[in-house]
Amino acid sequence: MSARARQIGDFLRARRAGLSPTDVSLPESGSPRRVPGLRREEVAHLAAISVDYLTRLEQGRVAASTAVIATLGVALRLGHDDRTYLSRLLRPTTGAATRSAPSEIRPALRRLLDQLSETPALLLGNRMDILAWNECATALYLDFEALPLEQRNYVWLLFTHPAMRALHLEWEHDARSCVAALRMESSRSPEDPQLEALVDRLSTHSRDFARWWAEHRVSSATYGSKQYRHPLVGRLALDCDLWGGSEDDGQRLMVLTAESGTPSADALRLLTSWDRTVPAP
Repeated sequence: MSARARQIGDFLRARRAGLSPTDVSLPESGSPRRVPGLRREEVAHLAAISVDYLTRLEQGRVAASTAVIATLGVALRLGHDDRTYLSRLLRPTTGAATRSAPSEIRPALRRLLDQLSETPALLLGNRMDILAWNECATALYLDFEALPLEQRNYVWLLFTHPAMRALHLEWEHDARSCVAALRMESSRSPEDPQLEALVDRLSTHSRDFARWWAEHRVSSATYGSKQYRHPLVGRLALDCDLWGGSEDDGQRLMVLTAESGTPSADALRLLTSWDRTVPAP
């Protein structure tokens, strides 16, 4: 079975398992259920499709029309991100299975990173690889240049690097959001062997990652807030925005800012102007 077919089946089964008959206004049958959640027959009834067709969908053996995806979305109470994820898997675009991030960074993006003199910024690839960064990001996070190339991945560092983990005051919330974002990203290229290898490494290293990855939660959020505790300047409350480039290159600019006049803005200004030659305590 292909990676794409596994993702489709696992996602649909996870969403079935997360619902009870009362959630979808169905009567309880009274007979014991071998597995939690809705039965396949109940989902097929709600979506007005045959059980055989739903079975083949869960096995990745048949494509789905926009109408079927919409009815499944209603039957399984899927949100917008869930529907987008399922649609990408069930109706993949040509070449999506082998898409990989380009190694070259556009000069304009490189200039923009350098010109953000008081704003931490990272350029992320389509596996959340850290492709480039500015000095402010080094001051906030860590020295990415000192890391081996295979470790320059935002998700990997969040789960494996002690300093990166300690920096996040709300680590579990941020880590779960990161897993959901990576899961959404996987729908663009479900057959990507480098992505599969990253997930395998993370699942082996972290039980938390393995558990949250198995939940099949997805998120396409491009903004939010982050709470940090930095060893030099203390607490920082920063807004985090992701700015996407073209669909082909998969590169996104992650920018962290603080509201003007706040203690976080003052702390960020102090941090990014710190003499880099002085070792951090």
